[in-house]
Amino acid sequence: MKRLISFFLILICFIVPSYAEEPADSSDSSLLESDEEARILTFNDMGPDVKELQTHLAELGYYTGAISGRYGESTREAVTAFQTDFSLEATGEANQETQALIYATLYRPLRLGSSGTDVTRLQTRLTILGYFTGKISGTYMDSTVEAVSAFQTKMGLEPTGSADADTQTTLYSSSARSRTGAAVVTPEPEKDEEIVNGDNPDALPTVKYTRRYAYGSSGKKVKEIQQRLTDLGYYEGPISGNYQGNTRNAVKAFQTQNGLKVDGIIGEKTWNMLFNSAEVVLPGDTPMPQATAEPVPFHVVVDVTNQVVTVYSRDAEGEYTVVVRQMICSTGTKKNPSDIGDFVLNGKKARWCFFPTWKDYAQYWTQITSSIAFHSVIYARVDTMSLSLKSYYNLGSRASHGCIRLLVSDAKWIYDNVGKGTVVTITDSLPEDPELKASVAKPALNKKNMLPVETPQPTAEPIYISGAQPPLPLEKLQKNNSSEAVFWLQKKLTELGYYHGKCSGTYLAGTINAVKAFQKANGLKVTGTADVKTLEKLYEQELATPEPTVIPTPSPTSLPLPDTGSPQDAESTVQPDSNATSVTISAS
Repeated sequence: MKRLISFFLILICFIVPSYAEEPADSSDSSLLESDEEARILTFNDMGPDVKELQTHLAELGYYTGAISGRYGESTREAVTAFQTDFSLEATGEANQETQALIYATLYRPLRLGSSGTDVTRLQTRLTILGYFTGKISGTYMDSTVEAVSAFQTKMGLEPTGSADADTQTTLYSSSARSRTGAAVVTPEPEKDEEIVNGDNPDALPTVKYTRRYAYGSSGKKVKEIQQRLTDLGYYEGPISGNYQGNTRNAVKAFQTQNGLKVDGIIGEKTWNMLFNSAEVVLPGDTPMPQATAEPVPFHVVVDVTNQVVTVYSRDAEGEYTVVVRQMICSTGTKKNPSDIGDFVLNGKKARWCFFPTWKDYAQYWTQITSSIAFHSVIYARVDTMSLSLKSYYNLGSRASHGCIRLLVSDAKWIYDNVGKGTVVTITDSLPEDPELKASVAKPALNKKNMLPVETPQPTAEPIYISGAQPPLPLEKLQKNNSSEAVFWLQKKLTELGYYHGKCSGTYLAGTINAVKAFQKANGLKVTGTADVKTLEKLYEQELATPEPTVIPTPSPTSLPLPDTGSPQDAESTVQPDSNATSVTISAS
C-alpha cells in the first residue's frame, strides 16, 4: 500500500511543475512545459528521447547497454524490469505513465539477489549506521536483508528487508538513526546544492572531513574512526577514543589496501575513502594500486567580462596555453557575483543537482567551491522538457546566483573531462572581446525537445604563416566581414601588438579598434576599415618578398627508356609507377 501511495505522490509531483528558479531568474514566469505530450517509445524507435530514456534507466541501474538512441532489445528488457518493480503493466513499451515515473524516480527498489553500485552504497551506509557488519560486496544477500529489516524496524517502517524507494530515501536522509538509537549527522548540502542523482555513489550523503587525526589524537571522532575500521575488518582493539599504535597500524593497513599514501594519518583523502566511498577495498580483497601523480591535463578560466569559459591544455613546455574548448556561460549577477580567484576542484560531481531554496534543478554539476559549481541551465524538475527558457536565453550575460551555468553539452564536457586537482580561475579583469563573444554564441533552441538546434560543424581554422604573403589580391575589409583575409589581418595585428582578442576571422569591434590604432601609428587615415592602402602598409615586408620560383616537374614521357635491345622488350619492361609523386623544387 505504501508503495502505491508513494507512486501516486511521485507522479503528481512530476505532473504539477514548480515554477521557482534561482533568484536571478525570479522575474521569469515562463518555465514552459512541452507543447506536445511525450511520444510512446517502443521497439526500434530512434531519437534523442530514446537516448534520454536509456540514460535515466542506466542511472537507476536497469540498463547497461550503449546510450545509442535506438530502442533495442536491451532497452525493452530494462523498461520491462522497471515496470515490474513499480507494479506497472510489464509491456516493455515506455508509455507516458512509465516515462513519467522513470524520470521522477531517484532509487530503484533493491531486494534479495540485487547487485550493483547502488547495493554497495546501501551496504556502506548501513555499515556506518551500525546495521550491517558483513562484507561490502555489492550483492544483496541474507545479511543485507537482515540489516535493512533492522533499519526499517528502528525507523518505524514495515520490516520487509527489501529497500524500496521510501526506505532508501529515509536511509540517506539526516533523520536516519543508528542501531544504537543516536541520530547520525549528515552534513547539509553546501550552499543549497543537494545531489539528486549523482554518478558517483558517494556523492550524498557524506560524513564531512573537519580536521587531521594522527598518533596522540583523542576524542569522539577517534572512536568513530576506530569503529569504522572495526566494521571494515582492519581494527580489533578497544573503541577507546585514543589514537595509539594499534589504531595507527590499522590506518596504515587500510591505506595500503586502498591505494593511499601509507603514513598512518587520517587526512582528507583517507577520511573520505574510509567514510564516504562505496569502493572501499577490504582486508582480504585485491589491493587498489597506488595512485601515481600525473600532471593535471587542463586549466579552466572563467571570463566574467565576456561570459566565456576557456579550457587550456599543456603545450610542449608544460604551460597551459593551448585552447581546447571555449563555451558561453552565465556567471553570477552583480548583486550575487561569482567568487573571484583561483580554485582547485575537489572532484565532487553529480548527474543532477537540486537547489532546495529555489526549488529547481540542473544537470552535470561539478563543484568549484563550497558555494559555486559548473552546471547546466535550469530545470523545474528532473525532466529535460522542463527547461527554464530564460536561463537558456540569458546565457552570455550575468544571470546566476553565483554558479557558472553552461549549455548542457558544455556542462557535460566539464563533468566528463575536468577532474579533481584542476585549477579554475574566475576573473573579471579580462578586457572586452567582441570577437570572442560572437564566436561562442548559443544556437537557437528547438522547443520540441528543448535542445539546441544542431548547427553545422565549423570550418577548420585557416593556416597563418608568419612572414608569408597574405591572401591575394588585397581587398578592402570592414565590419562584419568574415573570411580568411580577416583571420590573417587579426593574426598580423596580434604579432604587431595592436590586437589582443580572439582571431575568429570575423571583423567586429575589437578588430576595428586594432586597425584604428595601426592606422594612427602609421600616419594613415583613421577609419577602422582596412582598405587596400592600410593592408599594403600592414604587409609591407611580406609583399616585398618575391614569390619562390617553381621549376616544372618533368613529364614522364621525356625520360629515356632503358636500352634493352628492342622496342618490344622495352615496352614490356617499363611499367607506369602508380605510386610516383611529382616533386616541385622551389627557392628556399
